[in-house]
Amino acid sequence: MFSIGDFAKHGRVSVRMLRHYDAIGLLRPAHVDQASNYRYYTAEQLTRLNRIIALKDLGFSLQQVATIVDEQISVPELRGMLRLRQMELQAAVTDTAARLARVEARLRSIETEATMSDEIVIKNLPALRLAELVAEADSFEPQDIGPVVGPLFESLCRLDIQPTGPGLARYRELPDGRIEVHAGLPVASDVAGATMVDVPAVDRAATIMHHGSMDDVLPSAQALIRWIDDNGYTTKELPRELSLAVPDDRAQWVTELQAPLA
Repeated sequence: MFSIGDFAKHGRVSVRMLRHYDAIGLLRPAHVDQASNYRYYTAEQLTRLNRIIALKDLGFSLQQVATIVDEQISVPELRGMLRLRQMELQAAVTDTAARLARVEARLRSIETEATMSDEIVIKNLPALRLAELVAEADSFEPQDIGPVVGPLFESLCRLDIQPTGPGLARYRELPDGRIEVHAGLPVASDVAGATMVDVPAVDRAATIMHHGSMDDVLPSAQALIRWIDDNGYTTKELPRELSLAVPDDRAQWVTELQAPLA
């Protein structure tokens, strides 16, 4: 048997934690000396301790932990529960990271409000013949657009297609507030499996270059729309996105945001 101090060392936990688990009936000592009141544990109890710690670290309450370990769930069942909980926590971590990225984008938008106007260029946009795929997104926010437009372009690239230029994403707001997403590649001839669309030329469009992931597009997009409003223009449609460079490293992406002017 081990003293409570030695058992704590072997289990990589604190003596205080073991005393607490004893008090709530979660992990009782194998033996308590009646004269000294010293607690003693066996090596076999490390199995229960390991289950308790793993479940607690995965976010289960101590009451839930007690229920699980007292039901003597088999190792495969426990492993399955832990894997599922691990996946849930990983999804939460991913969601938190995405939220932090959106907050960072908002902060950069605030910090660069007055510094990006010199990057706006007025130009004409040529007519294009596009092979397109279309889907819908819940909103025009980057976290809703990205999971829709990315797979559309991936599906396009799997077709028998020979693009003559960079990809173009266009957007249309639907009556219910959702966004119709058009992902297109310019082509010289028709493509089976895609919708062929003739996009007319635009006489005047305000444009800005965005460098980096489209998850961080907010500062560039807002700088563009702010310049348009400050200079007395109005837009005919939601800004387009021309993908000039899309290497594997999203931080190296180059996208031209194009806002056709009325």
